[in-house]
Amino acid sequence: MIEAEAQGWVADRVSRETFGQLGELAEHVRAEMPRQNLIAASTAEHIWARHIVDSAQLAAFAPQTTRSWLDLGSGAGFPGLVVALVRPELHVTLVESRRKRAEFLAATADALGVSDRVEVRGQRLELIGESTFDAISARAFAPLGRLLSLAHRFSHERTIWLLPKGRSAVSELEAVDGSWQGDFQVVPSVTDSDAAIIVAREVQPQGKGLKGR
Repeated sequence: MIEAEAQGWVADRVSRETFGQLGELAEHVRAEMPRQNLIAASTAEHIWARHIVDSAQLAAFAPQTTRSWLDLGSGAGFPGLVVALVRPELHVTLVESRRKRAEFLAATADALGVSDRVEVRGQRLELIGESTFDAISARAFAPLGRLLSLAHRFSHERTIWLLPKGRSAVSELEAVDGSWQGDFQVVPSVTDSDAAIIVAREVQPQGKGLKGR
């Protein structure tokens, strides 16, 4: 997917106002790049295809009843800030332990006018008090087994997990077979035919029953 295709893909699915906000997000990320390495420099000129569409596609998997979203290792705001823009009914919590990145996320959420429903937690996930979310996303946060171990306490029985995994999706699922159970699906990414997203529901440690909301 090239940049023009990516922008067209987004424009067909969001309002003109939201499209403009996503463009602002892209400019904030580019402007911050000289100060910190938010995204790989090689992807800066392909930010719509490599980051915005890659993030926005996740929002469509979450049911309309979804109200709370936890994004782990939010970095430059992909996918968390993008999801907050395309799904305005959501309260999104961004977890980013690196101070400069957390500060960037908070400032950008404020500039985009979504700070009233975007919370930035600038600390390690292990230090955050337990609460549950309707959706959990993580992009390049940790291998699947470690991710599930760290984040499972933030899920309830209807939580949907949305985990872009590139080309490693199948191998990462195979690695947790026998230790985790649930409804796991591997869905192709719209941005790259070789990339995939793990979409999971009813995730539990093997042998454990489901916990309620």
